[in-house]
Amino acid sequence: MIDSLTGKILKKTPDTVVICCGGVGYRASVPSSVAGALAGVGQEGTIYTHLHITENDLSLFGFDSEEQRACFELLTSVSGVGPKAGIAILNVLSPDRIILAISGGDYKSFTAASGVGPKLAQRIVLELKDKVGKGMEQGISLSDLGGSPSAPAGGSAQAVAALIGLGYSSAEAATAVAKCDPSLPVEEIIRIALQGMAVGR
Repeated sequence: MIDSLTGKILKKTPDTVVICCGGVGYRASVPSSVAGALAGVGQEGTIYTHLHITENDLSLFGFDSEEQRACFELLTSVSGVGPKAGIAILNVLSPDRIILAISGGDYKSFTAASGVGPKLAQRIVLELKDKVGKGMEQGISLSDLGGSPSAPAGGSAQAVAALIGLGYSSAEAATAVAKCDPSLPVEEIIRIALQGMAVGR
């Protein structure tokens, strides 16, 4: 399996990147955030890849981090969620927000993605909630859940895990953390989330 590609960027669009490695141009479908995260055309870049194999097709998908790829693999493990839907979800939600939505039972967040209706969104939450909740309780990173090499969990996911460790349910923790700015330090997210839950009680 191709784990990652590093080479000169030959072309990039909002949903496609072509990278030249060893004289071969690899075309990968990507979430919209990837093109913006990569260097410009003609410069060197790296994408983390997932090779999707079916009876009639081989498709390569590219991501800007191992965490994003793991989230894609987690989503596509759900029956009815194909690669196109997985990419569509990553176009509108970051990996941290996806994990928080699953933990908090917020299926409506997924319906913002093109081609994802309420029934499919509910199935995503239903099939992944226990897996994600147990992973957070055990301190397992998003990449471990997705079956990829380990990568640090995002600050929001770490904050949720810490709140669960303090005795809050995964749903309570995820809902509180979702109201915080994910760019803040983990300690600050936890502090704000705790204040919010204290006010709500």
